[in-house]
Amino acid sequence: MTTTNTSSSRPGGLRRRQGLTEQAAQAAIDQACRRLRLPTIRSVVDEAITTATKEQLTYQGFLAELLLAEVDDRDRRSTLRRIKSAGFPREKWLADFDFDANPNINPATINELATGDWIRRGDPLCLIGDSGTGKSHLLIALGTAAAEQGYRVRYTLATRLVNELVEAADEKQLTKTINRYGRVDLLVIDELGYMELDRRGAELLFQVLTEREEKNAIAIASNQSFSAWTDTFTDPRLCAAIVDRLTYNATIIETGTNSYRLAHTRARQAG
Repeated sequence: MTTTNTSSSRPGGLRRRQGLTEQAAQAAIDQACRRLRLPTIRSVVDEAITTATKEQLTYQGFLAELLLAEVDDRDRRSTLRRIKSAGFPREKWLADFDFDANPNINPATINELATGDWIRRGDPLCLIGDSGTGKSHLLIALGTAAAEQGYRVRYTLATRLVNELVEAADEKQLTKTINRYGRVDLLVIDELGYMELDRRGAELLFQVLTEREEKNAIAIASNQSFSAWTDTFTDPRLCAAIVDRLTYNATIIETGTNSYRLAHTRARQAG
């Protein structure tokens, strides 16, 4: 008895389909891309076929172009998801930072930080200076650069973090919340020092810092010098412990006292 094989006997082998029309092939490609969740290949396959024909690509070259397009687009979407999940309040990019407006900030130092090596080492970063000197811009931009490199980043305001910790403690969810903040590769805390924290809030923040110490990186921005942090953390011993956690192996950048944001506003109004 004669039988007709329509597929290879090897598991995962190619399925030979004789007499497949071009229209049927297009439909099969579309259906397979949907099932395999390959949206980029599905959207560019016609263009890729045209390019492959024009440039006389080999079968391997054609397949490589399709697969690389899918990989590149997945990487792009993953980056966007990481940036979104970081919770940044607005978009800020290092390329948009005006170093000429604030000579206190060394571009070479920022470019070195942008490589992310400090995050890999789990080192802290402290940006200290008055309002309008670029702290939040740099904080968000460096966090965004980290997310683009594949690091898990979380941005929060200091007061928001402390309030969340207090609520978690009241609901007996403190360990879970601290662990969640402990897992991200980079924790970004903005506006530390803008408001006074009571002893309980400071102790809870200290627990987060201790959980991350020498394991995962942390970056903070504060409008207060370290010597003035006793206004924020009213317990001197706790204040000293927090400063110690944030400055050990840290990169400390003092952004100065002159607000270039205010100067820019005045210059625009004068013009």
